[in-house]
Amino acid sequence: MKKGIIMALLASMVMTSANAQTKSGAWINNVKLSGYAMTQYQYSGQADAKSNSFNLRLGRISLDGRAAEDWYWKVQLQFNGNTSTLGKSPKLVDAFAEWQKYDFFKVKVGQFKRPFAFENPMNPIDQGFMSYAQNIMKLVYFTDRVGMHSSNGRDIGLQLQGDFLKNSNGRNLLHYQVGVFNGQGINTKDVGQQKDIIGGVWVMPVAGMRIGMFGSEGSYSRKGSWTNDQGNTVSGIRRLPQHRYAISGEYKVDGWTVRSEYIHSTGKAFKATYNSSSDLSKAEVNEAIGNKADGVYALVIAPVIKQKLFAKARYDMYRQSGTWGSSKTFYEVGANYVFNKNVQLNAEYARVNDRTLADHNYDMVDIQLDFRF
Repeated sequence: MKKGIIMALLASMVMTSANAQTKSGAWINNVKLSGYAMTQYQYSGQADAKSNSFNLRLGRISLDGRAAEDWYWKVQLQFNGNTSTLGKSPKLVDAFAEWQKYDFFKVKVGQFKRPFAFENPMNPIDQGFMSYAQNIMKLVYFTDRVGMHSSNGRDIGLQLQGDFLKNSNGRNLLHYQVGVFNGQGINTKDVGQQKDIIGGVWVMPVAGMRIGMFGSEGSYSRKGSWTNDQGNTVSGIRRLPQHRYAISGEYKVDGWTVRSEYIHSTGKAFKATYNSSSDLSKAEVNEAIGNKADGVYALVIAPVIKQKLFAKARYDMYRQSGTWGSSKTFYEVGANYVFNKNVQLNAEYARVNDRTLADHNYDMVDIQLDFRF
């Protein structure tokens, strides 16, 4: 049933794109159908869990355009190779509209990226490595530590954002963004009836540089049952408050990218991760990982052959309990080769140190061929 709905929606998107592009001056205009696919080979030498497999990491197709002069809209679907769990099934990831009449004041409503961290809104191909950094994955609604379903850094809500304070060259020096969200992830209604408030601000002192700070105050909730402190089973809505902040910096110039972000989180997590509807009634807390977590990454991507070949390195550390005994660190090196604007090859080697395992150290190799249209 779901596959049929998805295919019907895809057909509708293609027909809408074709019809809109043939009507000049239409109220709905500049409609564009686009997408990309990321194919992957990955080896992991983790003790007792070795793997060696080809995979379809990600596939997306999107339709976007303008409504009249002031509105931008976008709808985007995602597909993965493994559809056995909720987190990896075909799903709607974006569906929003944004009023863009003024650069200093834009209003976005729908389902879209949470305004938290620099790396979160980046296209997975442009991000440059085999995955987003661990602190982005675990603390910005990808495979979040709180137990939420995979939400690709997105939520449902309303956001204000803008750029202002132009210098003598007409370049804006300051950006702000703030939003109100359900706090439950994609394609999900609010449960706890308490909204998340998320915002960020960054300065751009020189061309290509951004220095920013972000904050997130909210909760993640489930309606289910759990054992209270007195040992009794109780039921109802259980809210787990989440308090997070990030400090971010990036500099991009002449093909070079240098970026680093630190994220800190305070808040407990549910023991069961939401992969199916039955998990939503499981409201026991994962006391083993505590109520604190943090992580930092630092990366550099350097041009070797201009606009063609890039060398890269990343330090990526995440502490699931805010302690060094719970840390997992990737030391990564590799290269990206851009055949043309539509095809890119990425390869990297990673040495992993996971202190939660009996055998801390192991190796990984990841190779990806990405296509855009």
